[in-house]
Amino acid sequence: MEEYSADSVLKGYKEGMGQFTEQLPEIGSGFHSFTESCFADGALDGKQKQLIALALSVYADDKTCMTFHTKGCVDAGCTEQEVLEACSIAAALGSGAVMSRTVTCLSGMFQQFQQ
Repeated sequence: MEEYSADSVLKGYKEGMGQFTEQLPEIGSGFHSFTESCFADGALDGKQKQLIALALSVYADDKTCMTFHTKGCVDAGCTEQEVLEACSIAAALGSGAVMSRTVTCLSGMFQQFQQ
């Protein structure tokens, strides 16, 4: 198994975004501006936004975003306990989504196919 390196994940993302922005400058710059605006302090502060982003990254199983937002959480002063609590919400959402699909969709589909 390949050894995980946070630095190489972050470097790869930055290099990839740089190349993307060279090819499509309006889209790359627009994406950068959009995400900067999303993470600016507002009703939620930067720490809260990083915790939300990390939990969503875990839910989406996106290793690059998990790395980026774990660093964001550390930089924003999050504790390990806050990170674990935020990610537990992702786990609850994931299992809750599976259960809701089971009880609302799959049961009905199964019954329809039995007819």
